[in-house]
Amino acid sequence: MVIVGELINTSRKAVGEAVKSRDAAAIQDLARRQAAAGADYIDVNAGTLVGEEKEALSWLVRTVQSAVDKPCCIDSADAGAVAASLEVHRGKAIINSVTMEKNRFAAMSLLPAKYGARIIGLCMDDKGIPVDAGYRFEVANQLVEELTSTGVARDDIFLDPLVQPISTGTDNGLVVLDTIRAIRDQLPGVHVICGLSNVSYGLPNRKLLNTAFLVLAMAAGLDGAILNPLDAEQMAYLTATRSLLGQDRFCRAYLTAHRQGRLGGDAAKGSK
Repeated sequence: MVIVGELINTSRKAVGEAVKSRDAAAIQDLARRQAAAGADYIDVNAGTLVGEEKEALSWLVRTVQSAVDKPCCIDSADAGAVAASLEVHRGKAIINSVTMEKNRFAAMSLLPAKYGARIIGLCMDDKGIPVDAGYRFEVANQLVEELTSTGVARDDIFLDPLVQPISTGTDNGLVVLDTIRAIRDQLPGVHVICGLSNVSYGLPNRKLLNTAFLVLAMAAGLDGAILNPLDAEQMAYLTATRSLLGQDRFCRAYLTAHRQGRLGGDAAKGSK
């Protein structure tokens, strides 16, 4: 399971102010805490800084990687900003993201092979986000065919079925789960990732819905998640679900998390 820590995003007020003032200590603290909580990649997003994104995103990459030994998930729709960030990135980044929209694909699709990066493909095209799982899978299949033709290995492709709020469409959760199953069944060798929190937008007790959806998505075949790794309860459910799905040999990760008090309950209180 690949975990992408989502918290360094200038749409969050404190992060936006830290980036504008180039407060490296604040950004590095957030990077360290996410890495310590289990993030495999640190997402960096400066999309709200119109006209400044390119410089800000490169600064974020340098700042994060001077604090943690983790690769970044470079999160931008601006191919120029992504390329500038990849120039200063150490190791194998993830580009977040490309779509089958004609112009965006043309601008972004050659970057993974040039910089040796992985890439997230969003299941949408010039018609927008498909309503049904069948069309989303068709777009996913196109993304895999087109990206592999540029030299990207299937193991470096992450497909995002695009989570939309269940408050705006009763079947939005089911469409994502059906898309995940189709990708898992018919596109071997690629990964499936998504940002989970959109599912609960507009509803109370969002953490409950986000965590329940994470468990369902993992059971359907999700093997990557863009989430808040500082949410200890959600991370505990993720660890438990991996064990239940046979992804944790001899439950080693689960037992380690228990001993470290990361699952809550008795261990967290110091009881054996």
